[in-house]
Amino acid sequence: MMFTDQISDSTKINIAKSKSGMGKKGTEKPIIEIKGLNVKTREGEILKNINLDIPRNKIIVLLGPSGCGKTTLLKSLNRLTDLHKELQVSGEVFIDGKDILKASQDLPVMRQKMGLLSQRPFPLPVSIYKNVAYGLKLKGIRDKKLIAHAVEANLKRVGLWEEVKDRLNSPATSLSIGQQQRLCLARGLAVKPTIILADEPTSALDPISTRIIEDLFKELKQHYTIILVTHVLRQAVRLADHVVFMYYGDIIEQGHPDDILKNPRTDILKRYLTDGN
Repeated sequence: MMFTDQISDSTKINIAKSKSGMGKKGTEKPIIEIKGLNVKTREGEILKNINLDIPRNKIIVLLGPSGCGKTTLLKSLNRLTDLHKELQVSGEVFIDGKDILKASQDLPVMRQKMGLLSQRPFPLPVSIYKNVAYGLKLKGIRDKKLIAHAVEANLKRVGLWEEVKDRLNSPATSLSIGQQQRLCLARGLAVKPTIILADEPTSALDPISTRIIEDLFKELKQHYTIILVTHVLRQAVRLADHVVFMYYGDIIEQGHPDDILKNPRTDILKRYLTDGN
């Protein structure tokens, strides 16, 4: 899908329009406001002047081919970009009105607002119980009854309690990969985030486990904002309240999935929908 040199003038106009954000429908302030976000290395730009408003309690899907900047955008939202010293980040990312890119931000507190699911689950090398309890203890909670209640409640929330309640002291690595991913989700939810960042969280899962995770997201959006990275068109159709299509660091189009996936405006998205999946 190498056709970056074929972007027409009309496409560039559409890109510029897309960069203006999701619009101002309704009066509720977006939970995340991204303004002029740029990420680059010495070799070139990864994200190019990204402007995006993300509303509360919706599933926002970042869609596009591999290498288009989706994961970098996700990492910018909890400053995991800080772990890569070669990255130069500029712009503003406001979460609940605070610019998290400013050095004065308390990173641990900020990151507690965000649950993170990676492509492959990374359970801690301890028991199932201790995985969920870990974040609570980091927050300073020491009451054993309170921790036990939270562990049970969050394992129930991800539909894992009945499967593991008789082996909570077993190693988390004894679970199937699909169960491990739900455990990681429970661990993230235990610290009461407001945003869930999901970077292709079903790419390593079987179809049944994928469906379970997707159904969980549909339920969880009642209480959380979910930002989901995927390159799978079918998943975007199933889950998205709003689709942001990215291509080589740019937001090309964005909108309701019925609008941009059924009636794409740009040749880039048309070709992606035809050839990319």
